[in-house]
Formats: sequence, C-alpha cells, structure tokens
Amino acid sequence: MAALSFWIPALALSVLVVGLVVLGLVRGARLRDSEPGEKRELRIYADQLKEIERDRARGVVTEDEAERLRAETARRLLDADRKAQSALRDSPSGMRWLALGLAVAVPVGAFALYWHEGAPDYPDMPLSARYAEAESMRAARPSQDRLEQVWRDSDEYVAPPEPEPRYADLMQQLRAALSERPQDARGFRLLATNEANLGDHAAAAQAWVRVIEIEGEDAPVEDLVQLAENMILATGGVVSPQAEVVLDRILRRDARNGTGRYYLGLMFAQTGRPDLTFRLWRGLLEDSNADDPWVPAIRRTIEELADIAGVRYTLPPESATGARGPSAADMAAAADMTPEERQAMIGNMVEGLASRLANQGGTPEEWAQLINALSTLGQTDRARGIFAEARMVFADQPEALALIEAAGRQQGFVE
Repeated sequence: MAALSFWIPALALSVLVVGLVVLGLVRGARLRDSEPGEKRELRIYADQLKEIERDRARGVVTEDEAERLRAETARRLLDADRKAQSALRDSPSGMRWLALGLAVAVPVGAFALYWHEGAPDYPDMPLSARYAEAESMRAARPSQDRLEQVWRDSDEYVAPPEPEPRYADLMQQLRAALSERPQDARGFRLLATNEANLGDHAAAAQAWVRVIEIEGEDAPVEDLVQLAENMILATGGVVSPQAEVVLDRILRRDARNGTGRYYLGLMFAQTGRPDLTFRLWRGLLEDSNADDPWVPAIRRTIEELADIAGVRYTLPPESATGARGPSAADMAAAADMTPEERQAMIGNMVEGLASRLANQGGTPEEWAQLINALSTLGQTDRARGIFAEARMVFADQPEALALIEAAGRQQGFVE
C-alpha cells in the first residue's frame, strides 16, 4: 500500500508532463500546417508580379516604373523561396519526433534510475515510526557476550600478539593469586590494566567489573570509565545494553564526563537516532579541548549528523573548540590585573565564546557570562550591545530573559 502511494502519483505526474509536451507539439504542427508562412509569401509576390503586368497594360504605370517594380518584387520572391527551401531542410517534422522521443525517454529514464539506485519498496517512515523502530533496534541489541563473540568471529578482528614468555608467566601468577584473593581491589586493578595492555579487552572488562564490585556504589567515576571503554573495545566499538548501563551510571555521577557523553552518542548513532547523537556531540565538542581524544572523531562526522538531523550547522574552527568562555575563577583572578594582563589571560576565551554565540547561539547563562566578561575587560560599549542583542534573542522566554536582565543590572545597563 505504501508503494502504491508513491508510484501512482509519480506515474500520474509523468503522464501529465508527457501529455502536455505532446499537446504542445500537435498544436504547433496544426498551426504551422494551417498558416504556411513561406508559401503564403511566395503566393503574394507572384500575385504582385501579375498585378504589375496588368497595371502596365492599362497604362497605370510607365514602362520604366513597371520594370523597377518587377525587379524589386522578383528579388523578394527569390528571398522567400530561399527561406522556404531552408525551412524544408530543417525538417520540422523530424524535430517534432525528436522532441516527442525525449519527452518519453526522460520519465522512463528517471524510473529506471530510481529503480536501480533508489528504494522502490521502502515504506513511508514518519518520525513517530522512525523513533519506534529506533527503540525496537535499541531494545533488540545482542548482549555483551554475544557482541564480543561476533567481533572475534568477524573478518576485521585481529587477535592480539602473543606476549613475551616472562610477561605471560607473570600474568598467570597474577591470575592465580587473585583467584585466592577475590577481595583484592588493587590486584584486580593491576590485572585489568595489564589485560588491556595485552589487547584482551574482554578480560580487562571482567577485571574492572570485579574492581567496581569490591569498591561498591562509591567506585570512582574513572574506574567506571575504564570499564565502559574496555567493554566497547571488546565488541569492536558497539555499545551493548550492559555497556549502556555503565555509561548511564557514569553520567549520573558526572553529567559532563566526556567519555560517557561520546559513547552514549555513539550508541544513539548505532540504534537509529543520529539526531540525538548530534545534540550530544555538539555540546561535547563545544566543551572539549582540542587535544581531547574524541574531538577528531566528532569533527569528522558531526556535519553529516547535522544534515541527517535537519539542523543548519557550521563546524567551528579547531581553535574555537572548548571556547565556552572564562570560568568564575578566571574572572576573579582577572579582576586585580591591569587591562593588558586581563586581555592576555581571558581575551582569547571571550572572543571564542562571542564568535560561537554569534554563529550558533547558546544558553542564556553563556550570554550573561559574555556580558560580564566584556565588562570586566573594559569593553563596556560592546557588552552593552551584546546585552541588547541577548534581550531580543530571549524576548519570548521569560526565565531566560530574567537572567539576561540580571546581568544587565549587575553591569549598570538597566535600573
């Protein structure tokens, strides 16, 4: 049924276009046949020659005048004959057949191209259906163990090299010792690190699981990050349901954790929600420093994600990465400096923040931060202009506008 909803309108539109072209050609042919211009000219000039002879015979024109008129009319008659011969060589009927052939060939070619390159049987996919399919895809993901097995069986998997005999013996001794000391968190941490060094990320993940079990609910976020990374590496980069649970635990403890945000975005990309990936990675890219490990991967793909998400987005220059503006501590430290020292300390951060807000927009907190930063730097007129712009941006958002107004009052821009 979904296929018919595409093919019937497409076929009707093609028939309509071809019909209009054919109608135009037929009407043009009738018009041309009913009023053959070149033949009519020849007939008129021939009649004029006869009329000149009659006028000469009746004495209406002199012999010299009749000769001049005959010569002029004969010249025009020859020109009209040449035009008629040229029109005949142009073969208008052949051109009509060529136009008709093209009118038919274009829709036929379009259908053939779509059949080969498109998806003729693909059903309609409104957003609600896409989101439902993504949820089903997310729920149907294989388990961590299954994904690890699939990765090891794939052609892309490269088994880690055999360790040196001495190193292998030490690892065997460590494993044996830990089997007798199951509560030795330090020992399992050492085991996890060395298993990862050997390239066995599945074994490393198992060791980190044991470390976190021993540490309990207060396990450091860094240990959870290590666990999540090793779980994902053990599956060849696929985020399993079990790894997602670990990521959720990381982000509940540290909502701005870069590794957790990156891998959660990756999970959404793998389960049919690239729009959510874009939202997560856009904020992460803006929060990150240029040397953070996830930045190159995000920069390579975020523009494509923006297109899929239907968002107009311009990738900021690498120098603008992490340009969220100075922190409160930065501003406090800058308060006692000279204008030159303040400019050297926070000028670049302020310019990066101003550029991003101008090109991409931002939160009301960031606009207020920029207003305060520019005022601290002594750029009062510019801060006042940013304040006026922010009031227009958030004019229809009362809570955000209240925050902007508070920043303006703090700087003396409003009473």
